[in-house]
Amino acid sequence: MREVRIPAFAKINLRLDILGKRADGYHELRTVFQTISLHDKLLLRDSRRPGISLTIRGNERLSQEPVTKNLVYRAVDALRRELKIRGGVEVELHKTIPAGGGLGGGSSDAAAALLGYLRLTGKKLALVRLIEIAASLGADVPFFLFGGRALGVNRGDELYPLGDIPKHSILVVAPRNIHVPTPEAFRWTKAPSLASVQSQQLTKPLGNSKLWRFCALCWSAQLSGLSNDFERPVFRRHPRLAILKRDLLRAGATEAMLAGSGSAVFGVFPSPALARRAAVGFPSDQTFVCETISRERYKRLVQTAL
Repeated sequence: MREVRIPAFAKINLRLDILGKRADGYHELRTVFQTISLHDKLLLRDSRRPGISLTIRGNERLSQEPVTKNLVYRAVDALRRELKIRGGVEVELHKTIPAGGGLGGGSSDAAAALLGYLRLTGKKLALVRLIEIAASLGADVPFFLFGGRALGVNRGDELYPLGDIPKHSILVVAPRNIHVPTPEAFRWTKAPSLASVQSQQLTKPLGNSKLWRFCALCWSAQLSGLSNDFERPVFRRHPRLAILKRDLLRAGATEAMLAGSGSAVFGVFPSPALARRAAVGFPSDQTFVCETISRERYKRLVQTAL
């Protein structure tokens, strides 16, 4: 019986700017994605039974939801329909990435399911069509087909690869009792309409320091100048997340920031040893000492030829 094992890596946002709310109800974003070594695991195997069987381990809440709502199920189902495959498939998802932490776990699981199912079936699909299917599952899913560091624009689904940075040690701290739904986080930002923002910019003189800082981060080979527009509204409603950020900096992190829309917070440390030492200071939270993953290493670990 054929089977495929594939990791699904988490991400952090090194920069996340919310430019405004678009006419279609979504928000216009500028963000820099970076994959890290924290990951879930997927196992896919052929099945004599028809259809898709999905088992989730490591997250009781997800395991109790209808499987048809899960992004892994939806990803495999979309490929089966696209490729007109009738044979059955069993999928096991082993969760480690905290759900609702802003680390992209669900999106990464979906991308890993797409890549893993293609490997399992030995089928080929045009890259453009694979990206379209990924984008239909979620704005972040296309990024996880490639990994590394990338610029995301529009809803974050229009991607441009950026040069990799040297490997950095990362400590992720995820509170067990705080969850930040992404739609709520966007509402809390109270972003103005994109049209009004653009009209104001036309009346201002050229030069936008925030834009130049964003460009500097994209070109830089270092992790410096991190920023996240979700921090202020999310910290206002969950003050403990601001305390976690402060404590990470006090523990030796050179940079610390909210991960995505939250609720995880991450710190950048000079070495794995310092990150492990700092992790001891968060006994009531989930902590993960990990590192950044370059695009080439991501391709090797996920075994993708994209």
